[in-house]
Amino acid sequence: MGKGYLIIMLHAHLPYIRYPEYEHFLEENWLYETMTETYIPLINIFENLVDDNVDFRLSLSLSPPLVEMLNDDLLMNRYQQYLCKLIELSEKEIYRNRKDVRHRDLAKMYSKRFLRIRHLFENVYRRDLVSAFRGLMESGRIELAVSSATHAYLPALMTEPAAVNAQIQLAAAHFKKYFGKKPAGIWLPECGYNPKMDILLKDAGLKYFFLESHGALGSSPGSRKNIYKPVKTPSGNTVFARDSIASRQVWSAQKGYPGDPDYRDFYRDIGFDLDYDYIKPYLPDGIRTFTGIKYFRITNRKSDRKKSYNRAKALQKAKIHAENFIESRQRQILSLNKRLKINPVITAAFDAELFGHWWFEGPEWLDHLLRKGSGKGKLFRFITPSEFIVKNPATEILNPSLSSWGLKGYSATWIDPSNSWVYKHMHRAAKCMREISGKNIKARGLVKKALNQAARELLLAQASDWAFMMQKDKASEFATRKFTEHIVNFFALYQEITSGSINRERLTFLEHKDNIFSDIDFRIYAG
Repeated sequence: MGKGYLIIMLHAHLPYIRYPEYEHFLEENWLYETMTETYIPLINIFENLVDDNVDFRLSLSLSPPLVEMLNDDLLMNRYQQYLCKLIELSEKEIYRNRKDVRHRDLAKMYSKRFLRIRHLFENVYRRDLVSAFRGLMESGRIELAVSSATHAYLPALMTEPAAVNAQIQLAAAHFKKYFGKKPAGIWLPECGYNPKMDILLKDAGLKYFFLESHGALGSSPGSRKNIYKPVKTPSGNTVFARDSIASRQVWSAQKGYPGDPDYRDFYRDIGFDLDYDYIKPYLPDGIRTFTGIKYFRITNRKSDRKKSYNRAKALQKAKIHAENFIESRQRQILSLNKRLKINPVITAAFDAELFGHWWFEGPEWLDHLLRKGSGKGKLFRFITPSEFIVKNPATEILNPSLSSWGLKGYSATWIDPSNSWVYKHMHRAAKCMREISGKNIKARGLVKKALNQAARELLLAQASDWAFMMQKDKASEFATRKFTEHIVNFFALYQEITSGSINRERLTFLEHKDNIFSDIDFRIYAG
């Protein structure tokens, strides 16, 4: 008999990066790499599970920027070109490694893998991964959730509630446009929560959201049960608290499964390792970067001396780790059942990109987990948030505290000396957007188009990705340039709108380049 429930929650998101004015743009590769290593492999695994009639459940949030990029013809055309070059490179690698007993089978594995990915993308999914995700939703096995419009760190925007409301309302409408119904739940970007957001989430028709565990523990009244049983906010939203124990077991690169010595090393890529003249034709604008072809395993994190990757051994280890995760959750559920006198729900939440991109064997681990964990005789069953709410309606009301899943659990990652300068510009821009929206509520023609583009530029500037990259010093120069680009675009449009002199040519360029949310209506900021 089941004594508890397990929610597997994957959050899929990438920042909106699209540069049609360039033939190649390095950071666009982030999308192509993750499609190849994460999104397409996961869709394929989930469809196989459905076809095999495995009674699994999984929750998946898709951010609007990711959905927009997956639905963009320009980017999908470029992805096809990316795959063709990758296949060409993998064929050259077969020849280069023909006498290398350590790597020749791996070279063949990569070639076969890339050909399979291209077949799935072109012939099975018809270049439309959004419809593939929708099909999985309609199977009843996967529940899709939304995130905010451009993945903004919402607590940092609460000085201008209209900006937060626009992020939430636009995201809900976007989800309905692509998936045919309103979203029941939302993944708050970075698990960022401020109690003042509660009513805004309710007004958008949302029923639940996810929270970092200390957000529930730090609530009033506080109880450890709040992490493992349904609770409601004052506005009636159900809260699911991310369990740090289950999440850390998978998430941590040092102590979690992905750090195992037998798994593929992410950083040892031929884009960096091989002779420049050989690899240059396959690098965007000749810049060394990841190709996805890697021949070494982690071996020892304290040493650069790596041993060759053994795919069969790594997949066997993934199976062992999946079984270990199941056993660990069963022990945890038994313990919680005994101590707290409840049938607990454990929420294990991760970035989807961990599976395949960062942790190469992650999709196979997830496949083993869902197959083995859905079998008979387990002490838990997989469940989606909406199913859980129906079976176990919350009765206790709490007021969650300010929290995130970032450093120290609050806002330190996104409000830091390295990035705090962005918020004065964001806050001013949000006030200006509210002002010009209210004054031009009946705008038509060119003015309306300029107002809509101003809204797009503001939304893109608000993405949490830029502050995160600045704080982590990962692509910080690009993040600074990207934020500056959008905020400068916004204020230029604001000046043109207020002065009554709109640069039609520049507006047309921005509409073509930053074309996210084609049906946006600036009046969302007018209240």
